[in-house]
Amino acid sequence: MKKTTTRVKAVLLIAILSICFTSCKNEEKKVDEVKIEDVKEEGVAAYKKGGETPCLSEASWFPHSQTPAPEEGKGSPFDVSSTTNCIFHQWSWQKFLWVTKPEGDLPLFLHQKEIIQVDDAMEPVAQRAGVSVVLTDTIQAGSRHGVLKVNPAYNSVVGKDFTVHYSIHTSLIMQEAAEVFKKALETGELPADNLETFPVGSLELKVSWVDATAVPSNKLENYYTTMAAVINKDGKTYTNTKMALLGMHVVGVVENHPEFIWATFEHNDMAPNYDWKANMASSATQKLLFAEGNTSGLDGITFIKDDKPVLASKAFDLFQYGVPVTASGYMETSQSEPENFDHIKEINASVAANLKDVWKNYFYNGSIWIDTDGMTPEQQAEKIVELGSSIGSATPGSSARGSLNCANVTMETFTQTFQSNISDIKVSNLANCFSCHNPSSFAGNTSPIYLSHIFDKFIQVNEGKSEKEVELMKDKQHQKMAEFLRTMK
Repeated sequence: MKKTTTRVKAVLLIAILSICFTSCKNEEKKVDEVKIEDVKEEGVAAYKKGGETPCLSEASWFPHSQTPAPEEGKGSPFDVSSTTNCIFHQWSWQKFLWVTKPEGDLPLFLHQKEIIQVDDAMEPVAQRAGVSVVLTDTIQAGSRHGVLKVNPAYNSVVGKDFTVHYSIHTSLIMQEAAEVFKKALETGELPADNLETFPVGSLELKVSWVDATAVPSNKLENYYTTMAAVINKDGKTYTNTKMALLGMHVVGVVENHPEFIWATFEHNDMAPNYDWKANMASSATQKLLFAEGNTSGLDGITFIKDDKPVLASKAFDLFQYGVPVTASGYMETSQSEPENFDHIKEINASVAANLKDVWKNYFYNGSIWIDTDGMTPEQQAEKIVELGSSIGSATPGSSARGSLNCANVTMETFTQTFQSNISDIKVSNLANCFSCHNPSSFAGNTSPIYLSHIFDKFIQVNEGKSEKEVELMKDKQHQKMAEFLRTMK
């Protein structure tokens, strides 16, 4: 298909932002403070830094109640032969704002219209009366079956280590495409090894939640909360519970990127970033996932299989914005830095300066994609399959772009790295979304559509495999990748 050249729609109006860059030894993790030294015009704050063009939000995104869906297909910023780093960050933020924009008394993604809740086998979840989401899942990705519990001292009045829950949501576009692929695979019209891709507009969300009681009453207004049906220990009954939203993966297909853009967002009062110069993670206050004090090494983000973390209430983000660093600075990777880091910092500040609702307390922690510039759709699909399990490789010259150790502290808490010692983390063994989400299916077949694990499970279950069989296949794939990355020094 012919591609037409379009310019990225960026509104750069007269206004100046001064971003207060935090030092490497900053104990608190928060959205960068922004000082508006001039005026804001049409809702967009802009500034110049060293003559470079900053990566900013657009006027049309605000107010949040009117955020439009981002342009993703023909004529969009992605419908070009050469992309910029910034457009991926702009898509990520705008897509997050779109799925969370208020539609009546709920954000759009909880309305069960354009986006529906599904289980991990992509089957629609039956909704229950009096709630907006149903929560049954507490197990994190990875063969160690990690379960994340919050810091009980965060709300000292209650003092309970509540468990984090998860929900999954997909766009109707992706759901309909999955049905088409399923039927084609059933009939043999589509072989198990294929070069099919999900269409533009396909979207997966994974959302993390915790009982709102885990949050101190004087901080609860800073979290989005809603009523959820939370499954009880008997696995059959539910209790309607007020839940607070902690984080969200926003994963979608845009023109020329069938590998999906994998973006992630977190609440800004949950955990610190690891300070690589000081070789520790620290906080002077109680955080939702991190107890006041400090920790050195990986114990806070290492899970003992089917048991517990090595060190409770000390979860942290291994790399700020998923950008890999060492004590001496940025790692040399396939992504130019500090361009990517600066763009994330800039757009976070720009959005924060313009948001007025509860979502101003959430920040973008990075995204990852691959370089498909100048390729036809057929070449893009072939490239994904050709890369195979190395699709997320971060070494110089590789195809991965963006935040090359992209992770969410509430969802990949214990798979931010597969190394045992922090000193072993190198550019050759970084972990990211593509470490597990690659074109190899749980059954060993290859296709770009198997990047989606919920689709992969949807197909395996449809072929007659039991829940337990699929989980064992999935664990085997995760173990294989983890072992491979452990051997890469």
